[in-house]
Amino acid sequence: MSGSSATRQLDAIDLRILRALSRDGRLSNSQLAEKVGLSPSPCWQRTRRLEAEGVIKGYSAILDQTRLGAAETVIIEITLERHDDKVLEEFGRAMSAIPEVQEVWLTTGEYDYLLKVAVSGTRGYEEFLRHKLYRVPGIRNARSIFTLRCLKERGSILPLLAETE
Repeated sequence: MSGSSATRQLDAIDLRILRALSRDGRLSNSQLAEKVGLSPSPCWQRTRRLEAEGVIKGYSAILDQTRLGAAETVIIEITLERHDDKVLEEFGRAMSAIPEVQEVWLTTGEYDYLLKVAVSGTRGYEEFLRHKLYRVPGIRNARSIFTLRCLKERGSILPLLAETE
C-alpha cells in the first residue's frame, strides 16, 4: 500500500506504536514493545508492517538550525510563470537541490508553492535569493515572510485519536 492514500484500519496497538515512535524514534524494539504492551517479536512484526505499508515513512533526527548557523526561518510564497508539467518538474528538482529549502508545498489559491527556508539572517537570505532562488527559471513572483518564533513543531499527527496513555 506504499504511496496509497487508503490504508487498512489501524488497531489500538498500531496506534500505540505510532504514538510512541512519533515521540521517540530512537526506541529500541524492546523498549517499544514494553511501552505498547507487546512481546518483542510481535512488536517488531507490527512495526515492520507499518513501515512496509508506508504508514511509517522513515526516521530522522530533528536538528537545531540555530546551532547549525541558520537561525531564521522564512516562508516564501511562489508564483510560477506557467503551470505545465515540465515547469513544475523543473521547479521541484531545483528546490530539491537547494539545501536551505526545508519544505516545498504545492498549494491552491493565490500562490503556487509555499517554501520553508532556513537562512542565517537577512544577509544570508539575500544571498539565498540572489544566488539560488532567483536563478531558478520560471518564477514570476516570490513573497517572503520572516517567522518570529515557532510555537509548535511536529513531524506528524495521529488525527482524531485521543491520548490513552
